[in-house]
Amino acid sequence: MKWFELTISTTEEATEMISNFLHELGAGGVSIEESGTLNKPRDTSLGQWYELPLNDIPEGQAVIKGYFSEGTDMTSLLEELKPRVEELRTFDIDPGSVEYATQEVDDDDWATAWKQYFKPIRVSDTLTIKPTWEDYVPADGERIIELDPGMAFGTGTHPTTALCLQTLESVVRGGEEMIDVGTGSGILAIGACKLGAKSVLALDLDPVAVSSATENVRLNDLSEQVEVRLSDLLGVLRDGGGDAEASSALRVTVPVDLVVANILAEIILLFIDDVYAALKPGGTYIASGIYMNKESDVEEGLKASGFEVIEKRRDQDWIAFIARKPQEG
Repeated sequence: MKWFELTISTTEEATEMISNFLHELGAGGVSIEESGTLNKPRDTSLGQWYELPLNDIPEGQAVIKGYFSEGTDMTSLLEELKPRVEELRTFDIDPGSVEYATQEVDDDDWATAWKQYFKPIRVSDTLTIKPTWEDYVPADGERIIELDPGMAFGTGTHPTTALCLQTLESVVRGGEEMIDVGTGSGILAIGACKLGAKSVLALDLDPVAVSSATENVRLNDLSEQVEVRLSDLLGVLRDGGGDAEASSALRVTVPVDLVVANILAEIILLFIDDVYAALKPGGTYIASGIYMNKESDVEEGLKASGFEVIEKRRDQDWIAFIARKPQEG
């Protein structure tokens, strides 16, 4: 089978939004290659190694490839995509001097080729992400997340995902009930349970992500602890009315101990009040996926909703907030 490969040269800052646009337009797969120059800092503190060779992509730039089935009208698709990419500038997301190119490729050129570059990676003191197709012998005390991301976002190689897993490791004490908003591949929900969380409600608006997360939960033998649901942010809680019976059906009891959201700052700002209501007094909110130019906006939004900002963690130009809902009284 033939596919159309759409290549977009843009900025690292815009990769998540543009990737999301491609999925919404029906992409059968999306890949992202960021700058691999010698000047780019690479964290090897946990023994990470980098299989991909250095490339000639300028610092701060990225190349996104989206794959569309043979019958796709690429002219119409580009006419719809380009204005959406340009509109990002109105949200203070700079896509740079965007360039587009298309070509036809065969199935085998992309559908599985990327797997050769996805190797087991240590992302925190104890958590290691292992692709399901790779053999790996864990060390003592090492917690393994089995993962086949498919077309869903979240392999642990992106700074925002790694930040969240490292932060979860420092926050989870054992026995927590958690909500994971925008679960993607399910990696954070799985990681939380590996660290000792009691149960997780994993939510995503994308049916592809829900399917991928459900399968990854099964691969990690966590189907009794993690419930994956299709939901627009925390909409599933409103649909259930927040009563005890609905909470029981959702595998967690609302309010919960912990909420994590690894999504764009613009989306985080939309539902901070909902997160506050979904947390117990003293509960913790981990908000990641925040590019540096939105740091102050998110901090102000958290404080305006009543949260106490406990800590901010950084990886390259990305930030994760640890915020707490004050104890009553």
